Amino acid sequence: MCEISSGQSLRIIAITNQKGGVGKTTTAINLAAALAELNKKILLVDIDPQGNASTGLGIDENQRMQTTYDLLFNKRALDSVISQSSVENLFVIPSNMTMSFADVELMEQKKRSFLLRQVLRQEKMKTLGFNFIFIDCPPSLNLMTVNAMVAAHAILVPLQSEFFALEGLSQLILTVREVRKTGNQNLRIDGILLTMFDRRNNLSHQVAEDVRKTLGELVFKTVIPRNVRLSEAPSHAMPVLTYDTHSSGAKAYRDLANEFLEIHAHQ
Repeated sequence: MCEISSGQSLRIIAITNQKGGVGKTTTAINLAAALAELNKKILLVDIDPQGNASTGLGIDENQRMQTTYDLLFNKRALDSVISQSSVENLFVIPSNMTMSFADVELMEQKKRSFLLRQVLRQEKMKTLGFNFIFIDCPPSLNLMTVNAMVAAHAILVPLQSEFFALEGLSQLILTVREVRKTGNQNLRIDGILLTMFDRRNNLSHQVAEDVRKTLGELVFKTVIPRNVRLSEAPSHAMPVLTYDTHSSGAKAYRDLANEFLEIHAHQ
């Protein structure tokens, strides 16, 4: 449960890409942890039925008595669904397989695209003192992902440094444009984050060059390296910043946190 603190403005960021295996959940966990390390109070909302972000932040399956599903469809209070993670200043609304029924439940709702927005932008949220809310989306452009975009102020898109990196991104951008027309006209793209970057591989450098040429300043300066510690950390139920604080993966996410804060300082 969260302690109550004075109200303040907060930003909601959806971390999304309909392709799986691009480092989406890894980014959600480690960017959130890096910001928490900088004394920002962070809430991570897990809407992926796999619940990997919840697991990676130390919320064991049998501890998830109240989940995002309960918040959305069983009308549970915010205080009852927010859990302290393994990281100071970082809280989680966990997910589990019940979220796989969310799209069916949403079909029966009149304002099916606005449910997550209603709960995350409610007045009660302002009293909890969070600086940022991150939404870890499922790897698809389903109704829950659209809900995340309608709820968010901005999206952050992890993009794997591989040959087909830009494939599918056009569909995501079209979805963002549609959401702007129908549910959230102020939705912006915070940035595209290159992940799994291998500095020894010429292809990674070529992909990065192509992505920057195509998307320009939308691409974060920070790139996330392919790093074995990043892969190992979730199995130990902790961010890489805790698992191996001196690893290249931990350094990259600290760099990203600073770049992210710089972007939001000018908004």
